[in-house]
Amino acid sequence: MKSSPTVPFPGSWRAIIAGTGSYLPAKVLTNQDFMKIVDTTDEWITTRTGIKARHIAADGETTAQFATEAAKRALADAGLEAKDIELIMVATITPEMVFPSTACFVQDAIKAKNAWAFDLAAACSGFVYGLSIARQFVISGRYNNVMVIGAETLSKITDYENRASCILFGDGAGAVIVQKSETAKMGMMYSCASADGSSWQSLSCRAYGSRNPVGKPLDDPKQVYMDINGREIYQLAVRRIVEMVYECFDRCNLTADDISMFIPHQMNARIIESIGKRLKLPSERIYINISKYGNTSAASIPIALDECRREGRIKSGDIVLMVAFGGGLTWGANVVQF
Repeated sequence: MKSSPTVPFPGSWRAIIAGTGSYLPAKVLTNQDFMKIVDTTDEWITTRTGIKARHIAADGETTAQFATEAAKRALADAGLEAKDIELIMVATITPEMVFPSTACFVQDAIKAKNAWAFDLAAACSGFVYGLSIARQFVISGRYNNVMVIGAETLSKITDYENRASCILFGDGAGAVIVQKSETAKMGMMYSCASADGSSWQSLSCRAYGSRNPVGKPLDDPKQVYMDINGREIYQLAVRRIVEMVYECFDRCNLTADDISMFIPHQMNARIIESIGKRLKLPSERIYINISKYGNTSAASIPIALDECRREGRIKSGDIVLMVAFGGGLTWGANVVQF
């Protein structure tokens, strides 16, 4: 599928990343903990996924709570108040409830009285999709400050009897503030996004919705959990992400040598390593934190971006490339100069 291109630095305005924040719940499930839950070993999990631990929501903790904490930290990092935010997007596949949107709960919790709010459902690609949308609102001059949040409580839809998938997922949230600026050589240079709905069965959660409504018994009770075709996803993710990265290189007149930091969706360490080899990116310029957090879907890139910045690994002038692939199927990328 052909992605929808945008032009690097069009018009007078730039869309910069003005602040980041993240939040992880306190409860942790290690590989040793999983050895008591399913038939597995630390070696089996680590070898196949690169995961050692993942943070999990405690009873009563919710997606909106995590998103709110990340939002507050992003505001503090940007030196802004909630009233400065004009739009809040929350990328999630584990929303607070069917409706209202999780974003509306966040808007109320932080008292962002001047912001409108909505959720974005693109699975693991949700955050990069959201950045692309925020960029358009900002470079058009329409808004000064847009908040994009990726937040998930995947533990709520994980089948802890399925040893192949339950080990993969964690919970958490990350947020960024996309801000209007006139800085000449700084900001989001390019965004691209694609989808292929014909392959939806490769990665899905089928209940509950209009196809499988609440009042109708499910053909399979397990349909309330995520269903993943791991082998097919692995192959598709590598191919689509590599294609997307080369599109970014082409549209921005860049090469792999120009990328200061590559921040992929933390889906699987083996997939990330395979992509890095194909792109000829050295390991020190690929940010991987999946060992600590597992796959947090839409939250993984903003968590990684915030952590990477706070570690001092992104400096002024650096070009950062963020990419994701997820259910839909969906995939997208953002090139940002800091």
